[in-house]
Amino acid sequence: MAKKENVKPETAPVEEEKAEETAPSAEEKLQKALDEANDKFLRLAAEYDNYRKRTAKEKAELNSACKCAVIADLLPVIDNLDRAMAHNTDNPDEYKKGVEMIVTQFSAALEKLGVESFGEAGEAFDPNLHNAVMHIEDENLAENTVAAVFAKGYRLGEKVIRPATVQVAN
Repeated sequence: MAKKENVKPETAPVEEEKAEETAPSAEEKLQKALDEANDKFLRLAAEYDNYRKRTAKEKAELNSACKCAVIADLLPVIDNLDRAMAHNTDNPDEYKKGVEMIVTQFSAALEKLGVESFGEAGEAFDPNLHNAVMHIEDENLAENTVAAVFAKGYRLGEKVIRPATVQVAN
């Protein structure tokens, strides 16, 4: 019977050592969790960097495409201006009619792009839409009324591209 008792105590410590070797310590568990969190963080940072680069590239491509679309709408107007410059005529009425047609074509191109012109004599002066460069005293016009327009203003939707340059009556 002594042999049986010797066998059990000898195998029990070996099993305990194996159990200790296979079970990770608290430090190892913490290190593994830290490594996993660090890996997740690095992957997230890389994904964000890729997203940032991709959106910057898409923004640049969209900007370029918009410019190309606008230029394509304006090229026929430029072609007609070139033709008008090359056309020699002795009749100023024909020349004026041709220039008026070009202005109409240009206005249509701007309208197609959603650009509106504003700034007419008789409008109420609005400092958000008008740039007053002169003022006059005129008894026929009400106070803060646009008396003359030197350059039309343009806006795209609610955004003012260029304010109208005007003369205001006080």
